Parts: sequence; structure tokens; C-alpha cells
Amino acid sequence: MKNFIPLDAKILLTILVLLVALDWTYTTVYLHSSNRGKVEYVFNSKARNYDVVILGSSRANNHFVSQMFEDKGLKTFNYGMSGSHLFEASLLLKLMAERHYKIKNVILEADLGLSNEKRADGIAAKFLPYIHRSQTIKEHFSEQEDFNQLYYIPFYRYVDFDALIGFREMYNTATDAPTNYLEHLGYHPLGNKHENMRNNLTNLKPIRNKYYEEIKQICKLNHYHLIAVMTPMCTNVKGMDYFEKVNKIYPEIHNLENVVQGDQYFSSCGHLNDTGARMFTTVVIEKFFGGK
Repeated sequence: MKNFIPLDAKILLTILVLLVALDWTYTTVYLHSSNRGKVEYVFNSKARNYDVVILGSSRANNHFVSQMFEDKGLKTFNYGMSGSHLFEASLLLKLMAERHYKIKNVILEADLGLSNEKRADGIAAKFLPYIHRSQTIKEHFSEQEDFNQLYYIPFYRYVDFDALIGFREMYNTATDAPTNYLEHLGYHPLGNKHENMRNNLTNLKPIRNKYYEEIKQICKLNHYHLIAVMTPMCTNVKGMDYFEKVNKIYPEIHNLENVVQGDQYFSSCGHLNDTGARMFTTVVIEKFFGGK
């Protein structure tokens, strides 16, 4: 028994040292990359200047054609991230402000995401490599149920989100494996699949959303002009009064849900194809930037 206890302690200490070493290795790799995704593109950057920054989910990523803004003389990047919620959009904007980005206009896709205050693990995990290197990220995650495990247990976050930031992604990051997330100034065009051409919003209820309120406050403090919009849906949708409910809570959000008519302009019910996105972007530029 006397020999067993020291041996057990040595094994535990060895495991702890290994976990700390692995944590440091993975984190170091992510800290030296800025070209695989939008989170690291912001986190590992210095001050940038934009006329227009676009935030939101896939309904931002697939709907705002950055080059069309650029063609009008507006320096633009689409930071929309497919699968994200307002939890991630707020944190990304906080990091931009922290890095002293000069932004004239923030276009925020604020519609379906207003119905919840949950994080989207598939995107939120992308911030976790930096949680010990950023007070902003730490505080943003601090109210999450698994915060203590994510923050205090070495290497836990890389194991828990292995499919997203584990060995394979770390290796691809270390070897500069290419992605298309930053192509087309962040805009991701969709084809003409016409899949899932129906939707049901009946059970969605917009709320006074904490993270939308944070975004408004960040914009106010940093003198960013916030343009919040709702983007198009196909014709076969139940519960379309959802958008009216949004405006009852937030009348400042511009309802552009119906500015693109015709299902031929959609790749799926909630996502415009490239042709539809160009039609939508034309409307946005003319409405908010006077056609430039």
C-alpha cells in the first residue's frame, strides 16, 4: 500500500503534465493561424477598416454578396457563419472592437436567431482554443453550464469538441490546409438545389434577446452604425407572422423577408441561391446606401 500511493500520485501527475503539454501545443498552433476560418481570422488580427461588416448565420453568409458592396466603393467583409447564433455574432463583434476595428456599418441578420440565446456548439467551439488568452472570450462563456470544465480542466475542451478543434483540425491548421471560408470576401454562394423548399416557423417565438442587446451596445459604444435586417424565405412557409412578432419587440429591425419573390431564387427554403442573393444585395445597397 505504501508503494501504491506514490505510484498512483506519479501516474496522476504524469497525466496532468501530459494534458497541460497537449493543451499548450494545440493552443499554440491555433494562435499562429489566421487563414482557415472567420474566428481565427479575427482573433489573430490587428485593426482593420471596413465600410461594411456583415454578421449573422448562414442567412447572412449566403445572402450578402460582399463584392457587390466593394463594387460600390464600400470595403466589406461577410463574417456570417453557417450554423451560428447571436451568441457567436456578439462575441465576434466584441473581438473586432477589442482589436480596434474601424467599422462604419454593421449589417446584422437578426431574424430566426432572435428565438433563442443558446450557443451553437459547431461555431462556439472555434473560440475555445483562445479562452485562456482572452478575457473577452472567458467572460462571454462564463455563464455556460460547462464553463468550469472548459476553462479549468487542461485539454478538456479539445477532447469534448474533438470533431471541431481536436487533432484533425489542429493538424490541418498546423499544415495550412486550405478552406473556402474566407473566399469571396466571406460570402458563400449557393447553387440551385431547391432542397427542403418548405419550412415551419410556428413554434419559433422571438424574445428580447440578450446577445442582440449586446450587439446594439457594442455598436453604440464604438460608433458603429447598426443595420439589423430580416432576410428572405421561400413561399411555402408556415408561421410567417414570426417576422411581425419580431417587429413588435424590435421595431428597428428592417423586415426584408419578402423583397425577393420566386422560389427559383432559393437554394432551400431559408437560403437564397447566388442569383437570389445578388438580387437581395442590390435591394440592401439601394435601401441603406443610396445605391452608391
